[in-house]
Amino acid sequence: MRSPDYQSSLDFFSSTMIKIIGNEVLTMSKKKWDVQSVIFLAIIAIFLGIIYQVWSYAYYALAATPLKPYANDLTLGVWTMAGPLAGTLLRKVGGAFIGELLTATVEMFLFSSWGAANLISGLYQGLGSELGFALTGYKNFGKLGLSLSVLTTTVVTFAWSLFQDGYLDYQVGMLVQLFILRLLSIGLFSGVLVAMIQAAVKKAGFLR
Repeated sequence: MRSPDYQSSLDFFSSTMIKIIGNEVLTMSKKKWDVQSVIFLAIIAIFLGIIYQVWSYAYYALAATPLKPYANDLTLGVWTMAGPLAGTLLRKVGGAFIGELLTATVEMFLFSSWGAANLISGLYQGLGSELGFALTGYKNFGKLGLSLSVLTTTVVTFAWSLFQDGYLDYQVGMLVQLFILRLLSIGLFSGVLVAMIQAAVKKAGFLR
């Protein structure tokens, strides 16, 4: 389902993120919250909030096909990127949670069809992302922290879907398929892509 230009798109996305947030990351070496931290989160929220809103059309397009039952899980990875991106670059307690929530807020104000429901999504998706870094005691924001964040985000969001999105009506086999697809989607976008951005930012000298 990926185009031949997929790698080029990833490179372009990473380069754009570096240019936008690089200088902000460079100035944030302390763990305490400050004005620079708030500015950094605002930049991520605005940038990804726009992407979140645009990505909703990809969801609707997929939902209009026979793949409708899988649409949510296949596309969710993009909507969980803000948390781990903020977490790995900001490296502060609460960074992932607040980053995801702020991005969901921006998406809501961009006339999202889901309205205030975006805030609820931002809350539990942000919580899932934050838990991964919390499990390391906020000492690892690299591959381990990011991997745990992917796992906890998948578990938390899937638990929400079980009780709020009607997933309990599915058979066990279908649930297993949906969980795997969700894990892969979150792993690709909120794991691999975020790790690529983090590595590119670090290589550019903006992340110590």
